[in-house]
Amino acid sequence: MGTIFGIPPQALFGQLLLGLINGSFYALLSLGLAVIFGMLNVINFAHGALYMMGAFVSWLLLTQLGVGYWWALLIAPIIVGLFGIALEKTLLSRLYKLDHLYGLLLTFGCALMIEGGFRHFYGVSGQPYPIPEALRGGQNLGFMFLPNYRGWVVVASLIVCLSTWLAIEKTKLGAYLRAATENPVLVQAFGINVPVMVSLTYAFGVALAGLAGVLAAPIYQVSPLMGSNLIIVVFAVVVIGGMGSILGAVLTGYGLGLLEGLTKVFYPEASNIVVFVIMAVVLMIKPAGLFGRER
Repeated sequence: MGTIFGIPPQALFGQLLLGLINGSFYALLSLGLAVIFGMLNVINFAHGALYMMGAFVSWLLLTQLGVGYWWALLIAPIIVGLFGIALEKTLLSRLYKLDHLYGLLLTFGCALMIEGGFRHFYGVSGQPYPIPEALRGGQNLGFMFLPNYRGWVVVASLIVCLSTWLAIEKTKLGAYLRAATENPVLVQAFGINVPVMVSLTYAFGVALAGLAGVLAAPIYQVSPLMGSNLIIVVFAVVVIGGMGSILGAVLTGYGLGLLEGLTKVFYPEASNIVVFVIMAVVLMIKPAGLFGRER
């Protein structure tokens, strides 16, 4: 088999697959951040810690209760979402009328406490999580080998991201959420319980992070540091796409993941900074982000 731009096809498509996998997690996590910021105007720096919590919940369900991967996909996001409701009701709800900086500092402190708690009990070494039996092995596509589990992660991420975008942009519930963001008093006058809607919105946003953590557990080792290693890149993705833009978060997440993979093929030294270089360029040209709106 020949080469593509001097690169063997297996190496090129293998790196593109890794980029697509990273992009799937970027999209899921930035989607949750965009939902929370777009609906609540909160910069949720605890998102990476809640992603890590989702992975740990799935690992604990397996090791302590014998609950397998498929049930963990449902249970772990619910547990993380309930934790998010408690966090929103007790702390975040007091800051909605204040500057964004206060929410950022509060959630940053929460992230440090959550990560510190898991580091205290489980250390910093990673814990392995087995790939479910039904998704082991892979497919030989001729030009590359596609592991079944990694293909599942890409498909699952796409389904969740597109479903969330459709629910927010095309349904009556999404219209209520957007209206509650713009004019909560008017929406309350129509008999809609806005505080409950706000809490459920935050819970849904962090549940997406928990779901991403479950999907990541069999690929990366479950570690208290896995969230802090990822969250800065995810914030850069959100800024590039446009703070609060659902479609921008999804498209930018996948696009930057693929670009990162290509950079590892042609210029590996720049793969760790390419996202931040693009963020700097985008902010100079369009400060609101590619899909963002000027406020």
